[in-house]
Amino acid sequence: MSNPFLITEPTCISFSGGRTSAYMLWRVLQAHEGKLPDDAIVCFANTGKEDEATLRFVQDCSEQWNVDIHWVEWRDADPAFERVTFESASRNGEPFEALIKKRNYLPNPVTRFCTAELKIRTIHKYLKSLGWNHNEEMDWIGMRADEQRRAAKIKDKSRIPLVAAGVTKETVGEFWRNQSFDLQLPNINGVTYHGNCDLCFMKGPEQIKGLIKDNPQRATWWAQQESAINATFRHDRASYQELQKFMDN
Repeated sequence: MSNPFLITEPTCISFSGGRTSAYMLWRVLQAHEGKLPDDAIVCFANTGKEDEATLRFVQDCSEQWNVDIHWVEWRDADPAFERVTFESASRNGEPFEALIKKRNYLPNPVTRFCTAELKIRTIHKYLKSLGWNHNEEMDWIGMRADEQRRAAKIKDKSRIPLVAAGVTKETVGEFWRNQSFDLQLPNINGVTYHGNCDLCFMKGPEQIKGLIKDNPQRATWWAQQESAINATFRHDRASYQELQKFMDN
C-alpha cells in the first residue's frame, strides 16, 4: 500500500491551526525525511477571530519542525489578500469585520461566505500570485477517519490522507501527549472543542454558552457585528448579546 502522505504533485497543505491538521503536516514531513517537498506549500488563513493559543501553536509548529507556514489574511482591496506573520496577524477580527461591512449582511449556516472568502478564496488568490495554477483539488485537508460525514463530501479522497491512513481523534490525542509542545486549549483525545473561530455560529448552543461562561468577553465582538448589521448570525437561537447577558447573570 502506498503512503498516503507522499506528495507527488503541487499540493497546498491547508493548516487550520488545530491539532489534527498539524498532525497531518507532521506525517507529510515524516514521509519526506523531515522536509517539506519543493512542490508543497503550507498555508494558514487567519480570520482575526482565532484564539491567541491557536496563533502561537501555528508558529510553534513552524519553529519546532523547521517548516515555512504562509500566513495570509483577506483584504478588501486588490490583490484581496495580505501575507502576514505571527507578530503582524490580526487578533481582533479585523478581516472578518471588514468582510461583513463589505457584504452588509452576516454569514449564517446556509450562506457561510466567511469560510469561502476568508479562507478558501484567500489562499487560492495567494497561491495564484505565486504562479500556481491552483484549484481546490490541490488542497489537502486535515480530516480524520472518524469524521465520515465530512469525508463523504470530499470527492477526491487523496485530499484527505488522514482518512486513508485510518487516523482517528485517539491517534491525534496520543501523538500530542508525547510531544514537547501542544495547542494550549482544552482538548479531549487531542481534539479541541474551542475550534478555530472562537464563537463560530456553527458551534452548538451549549458549546457557545460554555465558551462565553469561561470568558464573557468572547461574545463582545460577535454582538457588535449583529448590532452593526441589525441582524443575527442565526435565527434559531438567542443573539450573542442575549447569550452574553444570560451567562453574565
